[in-house]
Amino acid sequence: MPTLTQLKQLAKEHGTPLFVVDHDVLRKNYAEFRRRLPRVQAYYAVKANPDPEIVRTLYEAGASFDVASLSEFKIVHENIKSMPPKRRQEWIWDRIIYANPIKADATLEYLNRYKPLVTYDNEAEIGKIRRFAPQAGLILRLAVPNTGSVVELSSKFGAAPGEAADLIEKAFRAGLVVEGISFHVGSQCTNFQNYVQALELADGVFREAWSRGYTRMRILDIGGGFPAPYDRHTRPFKELAGILNAEFKRLFPPEIEILAEPGRFLVATAATLVVEIIGKSVRDGKPCYYVNDGVYGTFSGVLFDHCRYPLQSFRNGSKELSAVFGPTCDALDVISSAEELPRNLKLGDLLYSRDIGAYSTASATNFNGMGPTKIVAVNSILR
Repeated sequence: MPTLTQLKQLAKEHGTPLFVVDHDVLRKNYAEFRRRLPRVQAYYAVKANPDPEIVRTLYEAGASFDVASLSEFKIVHENIKSMPPKRRQEWIWDRIIYANPIKADATLEYLNRYKPLVTYDNEAEIGKIRRFAPQAGLILRLAVPNTGSVVELSSKFGAAPGEAADLIEKAFRAGLVVEGISFHVGSQCTNFQNYVQALELADGVFREAWSRGYTRMRILDIGGGFPAPYDRHTRPFKELAGILNAEFKRLFPPEIEILAEPGRFLVATAATLVVEIIGKSVRDGKPCYYVNDGVYGTFSGVLFDHCRYPLQSFRNGSKELSAVFGPTCDALDVISSAEELPRNLKLGDLLYSRDIGAYSTASATNFNGMGPTKIVAVNSILR
């Protein structure tokens, strides 16, 4: 990651707020994922951070991609648009999954030309896919336990395991082809038993579908949820990988192709945000600092992702409990009400926050006319 000296120099050169992405960290995280889970094909979840340079670096590193909108699909497609048509089609089939279970008709019509791999979790979606994207391959998404995950997803997506085989059969009877099963244990999953239970449920659905004659189903997509090391209390990915590899060996024969959709794990630790103090006051005896980015901007994960991004100062000195607010006129724009910062910070002083690469700029808004944070890449070209 960039040193404090480098961050200050970049802030001086580009201004603030500044979102600095270290592409060496992206490559390192992707390499670790592949090394720890050698049987798993990694599909980067573009929604975590759709910055085209991030997508490009992961593409060059060999990643596949999980997209959930046409705009995300087009960002990935930019990297392969010059391929010969046959090779490009093969790449899309093998390296992109449209993993949003609910899709607009126009989206399906657009995707159909690419013979995409798409997820579904209900009977209505089967009818839409049959009408607008009959060339698609289908992945049935299961609802699985999300206990202990920071962001729960199964209340919105996923077929109940008891209805899964029937939904697979209905898709085949509609003239479609179901290629496999997917699930998502919830974002930033710290309860690794979620994966164990989900894999056992998926195994049961595979066996039921095979018993009905649908033996060509050979894809298992284990989704995302792989925890980023935000703090020392986060259980290490190495531990989770050991559990997963053991379950793969126990439950799924080698002919089952296993995919995953890491987003946060790949990009969270790759970015640092630098902000400037633009106002200060004292309220109820507590120092309060106002900075030029907030929860409607890059700190959006405070609201949408249930995440905390500790702020640090470039200055040393004794610390005191302080509040840090964003720049908008909304009282909801509170980054932290209890941050340990040096005493007597001044207007114009810089603060920084590490590990803010995931679900930050991706969900930022232009509320109050604040505009987007500038993104700067370092180490984007391999040396």
